Amino acid sequence: MSKAAFVQRRDGRVAALQYLYAWSINTPKNLADDLFVFFSGCEQPRDHYAFGEELIHGVIEHIVAIDAQIKTLAQNWEFERIAKIDLAILRIAMFEMMFRKDIPPVVSINEAIDLSKEFSNADAKRFINGILDRLKGQLGRDARKAE
Repeated sequence: MSKAAFVQRRDGRVAALQYLYAWSINTPKNLADDLFVFFSGCEQPRDHYAFGEELIHGVIEHIVAIDAQIKTLAQNWEFERIAKIDLAILRIAMFEMMFRKDIPPVVSINEAIDLSKEFSNADAKRFINGILDRLKGQLGRDARKAE
C-alpha cells in the first residue's frame, strides 16, 4: 500500500471514529443528511474519506452483530460501562475483522490500538487489544493475510 493510500485510510478511520462516537451519543434521524453535514466540516473533500464512510455504513448496518460480539468478548465488563470512544474504536475494528476480508485482522488490531493511544486513555489499549485478540482467535483465518 502506498503512503498516500495509508494516510487516506488512517484519515478515514479517524473520521469514522469521530462520527461513530457522536452517533452513539446522539443518533440522527437522517443518516445521509447527518453525514453530509459531518463531512462538510472535514479538512479534505468528502471522497478523501470514502474508506471511513464505508466503515461508518458497515458498522451501523452490522451494529447488532458487532455489539453482541463485544458483549461476549468483554469479560467482566458491563457493556453500558464501556467508554463511548472505546466502543467506537472496537466497533470499527470488529467490523473490519468480521466483515472486511480484504483487511488482515492484525492491521485492524494495530489501527485500533493506535486510535486508542490518540483518542482514549492509557488503559484503553490493553482493554481494546484484549477483546480484539480474543476475536482474532475465533475468526478461523490467517490473521496476517487478507483474503
